[in-house]
Amino acid sequence: MQQQSSSSRRSLLAHSAGVLAITATPAWFTAAQAQTALRPTPSQSEGPFYPIALPSDNDFDLLRTGNAVYQKGQVAWIEGVVTDTKGMPVSGAVVEIWQCDHEGNYHHPRDGGKADPHFQGFGKVAVGKDGRYRFRTMKPAPYSGRTPHIHVKVRLDRKELLTTQLYVAGDQGNDRDSLWRRLDERERAALTRAFTPSADGVRADFPIVVQA
Repeated sequence: MQQQSSSSRRSLLAHSAGVLAITATPAWFTAAQAQTALRPTPSQSEGPFYPIALPSDNDFDLLRTGNAVYQKGQVAWIEGVVTDTKGMPVSGAVVEIWQCDHEGNYHHPRDGGKADPHFQGFGKVAVGKDGRYRFRTMKPAPYSGRTPHIHVKVRLDRKELLTTQLYVAGDQGNDRDSLWRRLDERERAALTRAFTPSADGVRADFPIVVQA
């Protein structure tokens, strides 16, 4: 009887442990699934005006070049977090942005070299352990044939992880833009962001997911 009772207790303990394991697994598994379910930010073309030579001043603030301050257009803060498809911050990634000035001119010889010299036009920042980045720039302006947008590139060491474009939610030019129209509903939601009023201009939150 003692052997049978001992055996029964062992069976009960084993069964209980199994029940606990089964009960605990779904929560863990669901979290893992949620992490791996993150889709990479859609890529888009680099365009013809990526800088041939980077400006000497290429920090996060595109409205200040040396001692010169760019006062045209509307101040805009672009910020977000760079993560991988599991939701983990990509520490050390470098985020670059570039865009035209308020009159639609890029700092590029193929665009006639007419860009306002007070507008930096290009900036880059390295993200920290939390994956966060932030830029101070101008709310993007339209130019011939294109809706307002900001070009974005993400690198890690020497590897290019993403090249894409950020659009302004609700802009009337989106529906006429050939690149924006090619995006499906999910891709539009990822790349078209609201620019909401802030203490200093407007702000857009642009989370970036890369395959790192």
